[in-house]
Amino acid sequence: MKLKTKKSEEEWLKKLTDQQFRVLRQKDTEAPFTGEYWNNHQKGIYRCAGCGATLFDSDTKFDSGTGWPSFSDPKVMENITTQEDTSLGMVRTEVLCKKCGGHLGHLFMDGPEPNHCRYCINSIALKFESDR
Repeated sequence: MKLKTKKSEEEWLKKLTDQQFRVLRQKDTEAPFTGEYWNNHQKGIYRCAGCGATLFDSDTKFDSGTGWPSFSDPKVMENITTQEDTSLGMVRTEVLCKKCGGHLGHLFMDGPEPNHCRYCINSIALKFESDR
C-alpha cells in the first residue's frame, strides 16, 4: 500500500493522543461502548483522526449493538483499504485509512442489506464534522 501521508513514529507521537496512537498506529482496539461516536446520531461526516481523509457519512451509520460505530459503506471508497488480520487466533478483515495507513477497525459481513457490510470502526480513529 502506497501511503499519501508519511510520518515517522516520533511525528505520529507528537500529533496523536496516546490512545489515538495505540489504535491508529499500533492496531489496538478501544473498549466497546466507551468511544465518543458509538451512539452519535448527528448528521455529518466522519474523517480519519490521523490525516483528515473523508471516510464515512452518518447516512450509512447504523446501530449494530456492538458498542462501536458501524457503517454499511464508506463515503469515499478510495480512502479505505483492507487487509487480512490473523491476530488473536482468528482471521478478520482489517480496515485501514488508505491515505495514512491508520488502523480504523474491522469489516464484518453481518451488516444490513443489500451488501451486508459492517465497518466496525474505533471512535478514537475518527473525527466527526457535523452538518450543522
